[in-house]
Amino acid sequence: MTAEAPIAPAVAYGRLIPVTVHFDDLDALGLLHNARYPLMVERAWTELWNEHGVRFDGDWHAAGDACNAVRELRIGYEAPVTRPGTYAVHLWLERLGTTGLTYGFRFCSADGTRTYAQGARVLVRLDATTLRPTPWTDAFRAVGRELLRPAD
Repeated sequence: MTAEAPIAPAVAYGRLIPVTVHFDDLDALGLLHNARYPLMVERAWTELWNEHGVRFDGDWHAAGDACNAVRELRIGYEAPVTRPGTYAVHLWLERLGTTGLTYGFRFCSADGTRTYAQGARVLVRLDATTLRPTPWTDAFRAVGRELLRPAD
């Protein structure tokens, strides 16, 4: 018997990626530890890009667009996560520049209706040899445009 991954509900923009909070992700008060939110967002982001062939397999020179670094991380906590279970991370792009991008995220209920934390992260694409900024590939940019949040 094969278990199928749950289908994430539709969102107006970006993607909703299912994540699991385990008992050992909770702190001594029984709340999701503040350091776990960025970790789960990173895992969701990695899963999303792996679906499009963007991954790190041990060779930075072959990693292409996966060779990037975090320039900035902002997160605000809105409501506590108090139990293990299935949740989701809503991901979208706020800005897609030549060598950098800003993505927004929400750590939310599995159906996307309740927000527990939200924030943004700035990434810079790096050349594996020089570690200097270098442009995103056309393929990456094409997928990135699909994730852009519409202007309000």
